[in-house]
Parts: sequence; structure tokens; C-alpha cells
Amino acid sequence: MKNKISYLLLFLLFALQAVAQVGSVKNTINNFPYQRPSETESAITSMHTWGNSEWKQLVQLLNDDSLKLKSTYALNAYVNDASLNIALKQQVAENLVAAYSAAKTFYAREFMINQLGLLGDDAAIKLLSSLLKNETFSGNAARALESIHTAAAKQALTKALKSASGENAKHIQAALDNFNFKLPIIKIASASKQTANTPAQKLLLLEDRMTKASTRLEKRTVLHEASLIPGFGSFMLVSKALSDETINKEAAVILTRLALADKNIRGPEVRASLEKAVGLIRGNSYPVHGLGPSAMMSDIVGIDSPLLINKLKQHLINLPYDNGFVSLFNGKDLTGWKGLVMNPIARAKMSDSALKAAEQKANEKVKNDWIAKDGLLVFTGHGDNLATEKKYGDFEMYVDWKITEKGDAGIYLRGSPQVQIWDTSRREVGAQVGSGGLYNNIKNKSKPLVVADNKIGEWNNFHIIMKGAEVTVYLNGVLVTDNVTLENFWDRKSPIFAKEQIELQAHGTYVAYRNIYIREIPSDEMTSLTEEEKNQGFVSLFDGTNLDSWTGSTSGYLIEEGAVVVHPDKAGKGGGGNLYTKEEFADFIYRFDFQLTPGANNGIGVHAPLEGDAAYVGMEIQVLDNEADIYKGLQPYQYHGSVYGVIPAKRGFLKPTGEWNEEEIMVKGTQIKVTLNGTVILEGDYAAASKNGTMDHKEHPGLLRTTGHIAFLGHGEVLRFKNMRVKVLEEDKKGKKKKR
Repeated sequence: MKNKISYLLLFLLFALQAVAQVGSVKNTINNFPYQRPSETESAITSMHTWGNSEWKQLVQLLNDDSLKLKSTYALNAYVNDASLNIALKQQVAENLVAAYSAAKTFYAREFMINQLGLLGDDAAIKLLSSLLKNETFSGNAARALESIHTAAAKQALTKALKSASGENAKHIQAALDNFNFKLPIIKIASASKQTANTPAQKLLLLEDRMTKASTRLEKRTVLHEASLIPGFGSFMLVSKALSDETINKEAAVILTRLALADKNIRGPEVRASLEKAVGLIRGNSYPVHGLGPSAMMSDIVGIDSPLLINKLKQHLINLPYDNGFVSLFNGKDLTGWKGLVMNPIARAKMSDSALKAAEQKANEKVKNDWIAKDGLLVFTGHGDNLATEKKYGDFEMYVDWKITEKGDAGIYLRGSPQVQIWDTSRREVGAQVGSGGLYNNIKNKSKPLVVADNKIGEWNNFHIIMKGAEVTVYLNGVLVTDNVTLENFWDRKSPIFAKEQIELQAHGTYVAYRNIYIREIPSDEMTSLTEEEKNQGFVSLFDGTNLDSWTGSTSGYLIEEGAVVVHPDKAGKGGGGNLYTKEEFADFIYRFDFQLTPGANNGIGVHAPLEGDAAYVGMEIQVLDNEADIYKGLQPYQYHGSVYGVIPAKRGFLKPTGEWNEEEIMVKGTQIKVTLNGTVILEGDYAAASKNGTMDHKEHPGLLRTTGHIAFLGHGEVLRFKNMRVKVLEEDKKGKKKKR
């Protein structure tokens, strides 16, 4: 009896110990896959202390479809970490080999075989060699041996091929063929000797040469070569020369020519450089790069300075403020960046206060992990990812990067991993395929089309384009990822997030970045009313694609990137003329967004007929950059938002030139109210205000009208309008107002 009790107690003890082990393993891997790097490191450190029993428990979790997600990510992270440490690889490989017998499902066995290949250690060869005879797993085993890439692995494949047949033989032969493949190498001995087959590669070399240039002739030669390369990259390279007095005049002309030739060269930095170029070109004639001292600028430009300046000034007026490239790194500090807090799904579940507290903590830590040094954004090798403060939807991005030997990094798009960056010599982790692939894809293509990496220690350039879920990547000017769907790493069943932050990955090795520029790509979706506006009775007057609700000078107003644009130089003299709604309105609320250019002047017609000067035969609500120097002598009734000549508006509520303003005009009877960016700047009775004469002492017969068209009144300058919508007020709907 005592023996039975002893056996029972011993059995219970072993059972409890097994349960405790399972619980311990589960707790260790609990942070996967939605992990923060700091917690991941803690888990990996704990896994290094595991014995055979813990490893077998992990494999048992891999066997269970309902539990395999966390164990899969945990083991993959652990193996990748171990692959970087020569001292650990053998022990980890031995642990996995010993635990393989616990793998019972196809998934668990296949996954473990793949991990053994990633480790690249001979400790796995015996097990993998035995699997070469297995029809189910021979292909995986052959590829794993090829990844190990040692003489012993090659010998195992060669020996197995002699007795193999059918599909097994094909798998082994393919592995041997890959084994003998030599990785393409782009030879880069020095910037002076390096050759470039793409414009992007050429620009990388030119930037290095400009950094090393010590004489004016050397600098001017670089500028000349850059002037022959069209596009945004060459523009930004040349723009750096504006601060060098020895070559800034030549740079100014080159920038102007590049910008005039390409409408896609745009953005805040572009505008600032071109505005500086105006002053440098004005009235100057001087020697030009690469030519003799007697050569004058007009010889190169083919145009005299005054005419060039006029073209540049008009280009600046027409140059859109939106959807241009902005710099994500100012070269001095981490402005615009923040520390990483968890992942997009976890962040979305946090309260505002909890997220703010977590971000403050992350921001403090990130100061020691990422630094701005010598114009570069550098990851020191310790810490978490660096994230943009802003979230992005569709975008186009340029970024230069450089890694050291065994380097591993990446760029997260919309908070999701990742466009891969790594040392292509790291065959043990599959890096021979090159950088630029979507590493974490499973269903869609993950590997780059070709190897286009430069030598370790040299600069590389990414040009990344993301529209919807599709990603295109050019590495050093070579297409490596062609419109591939990026999968949602955090939730494979859901599509990629519509808008999220961009992250520079921290992966334990040094990496430096520079020249980080991003351009938001406007959505192709039509502008629509909000649900609240629909419920309130608003109707859209412009969906971003056509002028079907408008009449009048429809040829004088262009549609560009979802906005109505007045382009005097394109539409002819008169600033595009007047554009009217087809429908007439009596009492209404009219909402619209507008964007001013320097000194811009326009107006909103109210109760306007289709003929005559709408400011008098109807009413005009002023739209004006009244802060411009040319308008210093304005009368109060001419300020933006005023009922022109009748009621003055408050001044000082316009946003800076180039930013979008939101305005609402409400007309009810003879009452009128104008709200600009949330502030009421005008409210009054225009009948009462004009009872004893108007402020401008002119006749305004339009004040007697009770209905008419809403209109844009072009006065000769470039402006942009969008999101036009109107709500007819109840009095008008019920017919209490009579149209005249």
C-alpha cells in the first residue's frame, strides 16, 4: 500500500513539475509576437538558460495549432539572435536537435528544420542528413544544409545524392547548385574609382566627392555632373551648395533649371532653396563650372538673368505647397521623431494618458540610443526603434543608409516590418538575397528581385513608394521590390494599417541614415461629406474630380490633386474669371477650404447673378492674403472675410501662407456670418450696415438681392479651393423666400 502511495505521489510530483515547466515556458514567450524590443531581449536571455525539458515543452507548443503563434515567433527571434553569436550557435543547434523528437506535426518539424538551417552550424548536419531520405522533408533538409554552407554540409549533400532518386535527388541537386553559387559583389574600392550604372548610384558618389572636395574647381565639377541628372535627388544635392559662397551662384542657376524641368521637385526645402536662388541669380554674371573664366552664365542658361528670374518667380507662385517632399531629419537633432511604444494594435488599445506616459518614457530612453552626429542620424546599436511623430498613408520616400559588417536593420512602413537592410555576406540568415525585400512577408514575395547592395561601409539609397498595401523599392536605382503587397505582421488576417508611423529598426548593430525625405501621395478617393454633414443636410459641390456643379469660366479653373486651382498663366489673363454654382441659393451655409499663395486675391460671390461685377451686383466675401507687403494700405472693409465695401472683418486669423484654411459663410435673411479656422471674424446685418451708405461710398445693388449663385471671383493670382459643400437653410427649403 505504501509503495502505491509513493508511486502516486511521485507521479503527481512529476506531473506538477511538467505543468510548472509549461507555465514557465509560456510566461517567457508571452511577449511574442506583439513584443517590445526590451521585453524580447529579456525573453531571449531567459531562453538561453533552458534545459532539454523546456525546449521540448516549446516544441509541444509548436505542435498545437492554437498555441503555435507565440512559440513560432519566440523560436525565430531566439535563433536569429543566436546566429549572430559564434559562441552560442553550436549549443542552440544541439538544443534544437535534441528537442526535434518532440515535434509531431508537419508544421513543427518543417519550422524546426528551417531554423537549424538559419543557425548555420555543423551540429545539425547529422539530423538533417537523415531527413534527406524522407520524401516529406527532404527538400527542407536540403535547403537547410545549403544554408549551413560548410564543407561538412556540402559533403553530406554530395554523399546523399549518390543514393537518392526521384524528387529527393532533385532537391539535393538544387541545394548543391545553390551551394556553389557565388554572390554577386559590387566592387567599390573608393569614390574616385567606383563606377555607377544608375543616377541614384551616381548621386551617392557625387555627394562623397563633394564632401571631400577642397578646391572650387572640384566643387564646380561636381555641380556640373549633378546638373546632368534630373530629379529631386540631384536638386537636394546641389541645394547644399547654396551655403558655399564660392559656388552658390552656379548652384542657384542649376537648381532653377532642374526645378523648371520637373514639376515633381517640390516641397518646403525646395521652395526655400528656390527663394534663395532668386537673390543669387539677380543681376549677376559670373564664370560657370567646368568652363573657362570668360564664360558667362548666359552662355549656359541660354537666357538672360532677368528673364530667368521672372520664370523662377512665376514657378514659385505656381508651385504647389502640398504633396511635396519634406525632410524627416534636420541633421541636428531628433525633431519629428519619437521613441517606440509597443506595436500599432497595442497602441490603439491604450488610453490617451497611458500612451502619453509611455511615449515620454520611450523618448527619454531613445536619446541615448539614437543620436544626430555630423549630419547623420545614427543608431548606436542598443535600444528600440525610432518612430516618426506623424503617421503616413500613401507616400514616396528617399533615404540613404550605411551599415557595418554583420549589420542588420530595416525600415518599418506604417508601423509594420519591414524593408530589409543587412550585410549580404550573412548567408546563415539568408542575407545573400540582398537588401530591399519585404522580409516579414509570408504569403507574398519577401525576397528582392536582385542583389543591388553596395560594399559594407559605403552609402546606399532607398527609393520607397507605398500606395495602398503595395510597396515598390529601388535600391541604388535598381528595382528590387516591384509592387508587392506588404502583409500585416501584427495580425496576418487583417490588411496593413491605412495610416501609421514610419520606423527605423533597431536590430543591435550600427546603422547611419541621411537625406531622409518623404512625400505624401494624395488619395485617389473622391472627396465626400462626413456622416455628420450628411445628417445635417449638406450637399457636396465638388468631389475632387470634376466641375459638374459649376458653370461660367470652367476652362479658367483647373483640377489638380483634388483641388480647384486658379492658374492665370495657364488659363489666360483675368485669373480664370468667375466660376458660379449652377444652382442658386438664398439662405445657406457654405463651407470650403482654401490655400493662399503670397499676395493672392480672390473672392466668394454671394447672391451673384451670372453677369456683372459680383462685388456690386451681388456681394463679395473677400479672400485675400492681407498680410502681404503689397496690401499695407488696405481699408478695413478689404480685409479677408469682409463683405467687400460694406462690413469689415477681424484681421489676424489666417494660417501661414501655404497652409489650408477652413471657412464657413452663413447667410440668413440679411444676416451674414463668416467663420475662419474656428473663429467668427464677421457677423452683422448687411442691410443695416448699408442703410446710410456703404463704407466704400459706392453703389451695391446686389445687397437687395435675396437669392443668386455662389461664385469664385478670380482676380489674377494663384489660389486653391477644395471641400466645397453647402446646406440650404430651412426657410429656403420651405419656400418662405422668393427668388428674384
